Amino acid sequence: MHILLVEDDPAMQTSLQRALARRGIHVSLCADGLQAIAQWQALRPDVIVLDLSLPGLDGLEVLAALRALQATTPVLILTARSTVGDRVLGLNAGADDYLAKPFDLDELEARLRALERRTLGGNQAAHAAHHTSFGTLRLDAASGAVYHLGLPLDFTPRERALMQALLARPGQAIAKERLYELVFPGEVDVKYEAIEVVVYRLRKKLSGTGMDVVTLRGLGYLLKPTPASATA
Repeated sequence: MHILLVEDDPAMQTSLQRALARRGIHVSLCADGLQAIAQWQALRPDVIVLDLSLPGLDGLEVLAALRALQATTPVLILTARSTVGDRVLGLNAGADDYLAKPFDLDELEARLRALERRTLGGNQAAHAAHHTSFGTLRLDAASGAVYHLGLPLDFTPRERALMQALLARPGQAIAKERLYELVFPGEVDVKYEAIEVVVYRLRKKLSGTGMDVVTLRGLGYLLKPTPASATA
């Protein structure tokens, strides 16, 4: 996950960036309201974490400007302003979530992951409605069934969830972490490495279809047509 942290306190910037990096979250830093809008346009992060007390433009003004630019990036307000009125004001301005300082790091991470999952799921649904075919495969967006040359493929629910995620972004690498969250939603007792087992099984079932799940080290997995010589 990549987040843009808009926070003018250097100590808070440093501590959060280090703590979240240890949890696999890349953090870009910004300390100014005007700069935040430019950074969003340049980086297109998965989530924006926004303080309200900022130089230049304050957090609510930044939020209003982003929404005026049709930005759909989830915004989590992180601020010392903790009254009900402040929370209502932030949410009504277009924020997706609100967390008051001081906060628990585990809770912050959980909220960020939830916002990321919500966004990825929405993007997949919108993409699948218009782009349901890739190579020899076709996804029925309504039923979730996957077809090879018109014939349905027999997948378990977890294999189907993985296949749907890959078909939603054909030819693009999806991080193992994101796939884990989609294939094992809410299953906290399942080990992270379990996604590799589902990938292995899916590869076996795709054998002979002209398609394969490719591993890109450090980036994740992507769906890709196999070379013609491999399927001849």
